[in-house]
Amino acid sequence: MIEPYVAIRVVMMPRDTNPLGSIFGGVILSHIDSAGAIGARRAVAKAGGVLPFLVTVAINRVEFHQPVLVGDVVSFRTSLVKMGRTSITMHVAVESERGADLLQVTEAEIVYVGINPHDRKPQPLLPEGAA
Repeated sequence: MIEPYVAIRVVMMPRDTNPLGSIFGGVILSHIDSAGAIGARRAVAKAGGVLPFLVTVAINRVEFHQPVLVGDVVSFRTSLVKMGRTSITMHVAVESERGADLLQVTEAEIVYVGINPHDRKPQPLLPEGAA
């Protein structure tokens, strides 16, 4: 089992707020997608593959547990759920540091597919016989 990996850590800024003063869900989703892809590339490399070109094909679920506020230091931790021949599924847990508190604010599961960047067709993530 691969330990969770902090793919991104970011301070939330006022430009990312909605009219209620919390961070837009879409901003969090954007970071989740980026973090998941970073974690997926790392998982493929650790399994013996070369760094793949990945595209997002599905977000199976997203759960917003608590709002994220301006000034929160937000970490996006990735974990491998499963790796297929051309696809990889990642879990992304979003934690918010607010003062001395560490809050679990969001989580998501995302599926990526490795593609050939020239024809954009799916390609295997690992060489034959690896992992």
